[in-house]
Amino acid sequence: MDRVSGPVGYRLAKALLSRPLRRLYNIEVDGERRLPDGAAIVTANHRSFMDSIFLAHVIDRQVSFLAKAEYFDRRRTAWIFRSTGQIPLRRGSPSGARRALDAALGVLAHGGVVGVYPEGTRSRDGKLHRGTLGPARLAATSGAPIVPVGLVGTEQVQAPDQRLPRVKKEVQVRFGTPLRLDRQDANDRANLRDATDALMNDIATLCGQEYVDCDAPLANA
Repeated sequence: MDRVSGPVGYRLAKALLSRPLRRLYNIEVDGERRLPDGAAIVTANHRSFMDSIFLAHVIDRQVSFLAKAEYFDRRRTAWIFRSTGQIPLRRGSPSGARRALDAALGVLAHGGVVGVYPEGTRSRDGKLHRGTLGPARLAATSGAPIVPVGLVGTEQVQAPDQRLPRVKKEVQVRFGTPLRLDRQDANDRANLRDATDALMNDIATLCGQEYVDCDAPLANA
C-alpha cells in the first residue's frame, strides 16, 4: 500500500480513510497479485456506494472510477469526485459515453487503473446483471487487461437505499484472472458481447451472486 499516487485529493482521501477502514471493518483480500503492473481495467459487481472506497483502499495505486455524472453536477459532491480524479459518465448519452471512454483511455495510456462497474448501477435485487460493453470496448481499444473482481459483504455495510454505512462488518475483495482482448475486437459487437458475458460469469464466480441475463433496473445509483 506504499505506492499510492495520483492527484493530491486522492492521496489525501486515501491517507485519511485507510486507518479508519482497517479499524472499522474486517477486510479480506484474495488474489491481489493478479492485478498487473501498468494499465488495467478493474471491473466489479456493484452492491453498495462503499464498493469504490473498499476497492481504492486495497489497490495501491490511484483508481479512476467511471462515476455517474450527477455526482459532478452536485455542489456538495463535485469537488470530491473532481479532486480525486474520477471520470464522469452520463448514462443514456452517447456523447457522454464517448467523453468518458476518451478520458479512461487517457488514464490507461499513462499506465493507470480504471475502475468500472459493468452493470452500470448498483444491484437492488441481489443478483448480478448483464454487463455493458464499455469495459470490453475499453480493453480492446487500449490493449489493457480487464481484471474481474468479486466484492462480498459490501451490501451489509451500506445497501443502496441506506443513508449511513454500518461498521464492524466483514468485506471480501477477490481478484480474478485478467482477460485480454485483441484490438481488432474493438468494433466487433459480437466479440465484445462474448467477452463481456465471460467477464460477468467470472465476476459471478468470484462474488457468489446469481447471474441473470437482463439489464439492472436504473435508479438514482
